[in-house]
Amino acid sequence: MPESTPVPSERVAEAARSRSLSVEFVARPAAESIDEAAELLGLAASDIVKTLVVKRSDDTYLFALIPGDRAISWPKLRAVVGVNKLRLPEPELALAATGFERGTITPVGSTTAWPVYADASIVGKRIAMGAGAHGFSLFVDADDLIRSYDAVVDDISQPMSERRV
Repeated sequence: MPESTPVPSERVAEAARSRSLSVEFVARPAAESIDEAAELLGLAASDIVKTLVVKRSDDTYLFALIPGDRAISWPKLRAVVGVNKLRLPEPELALAATGFERGTITPVGSTTAWPVYADASIVGKRIAMGAGAHGFSLFVDADDLIRSYDAVVDDISQPMSERRV
């Protein structure tokens, strides 16, 4: 990483180094939506990956990596994980589980190495995701991230139009 590249979270940078994971931090203005963030970064929304912290009924967690233009499919994710119940935790529980605030969450540098489940549609892409701090995005090769975290890759998303409220 060049000296001039801002490092918003030394914890994220060190975690990437420890896994030989090449990441790039990019400063960006705050965005109100995935579409706005994509426009600011010059990407398609599908190239921004949301890292969702998901709570299991036994009070453990997992990370679900979902493209920005898609929604999590709870039935698909439950089937892959092999459980009946999963849910998004309250913001304070997500912070306690990862050390990151919502909107900045990434498996890279999480205070606990929860299992990672990646949607199959991100394979083969260079993606942007949370960087551990507001105002930054982390760019990484999805295949390297998947390998580095032994992520389970499967179809765990659905089009936004099919999302249940």
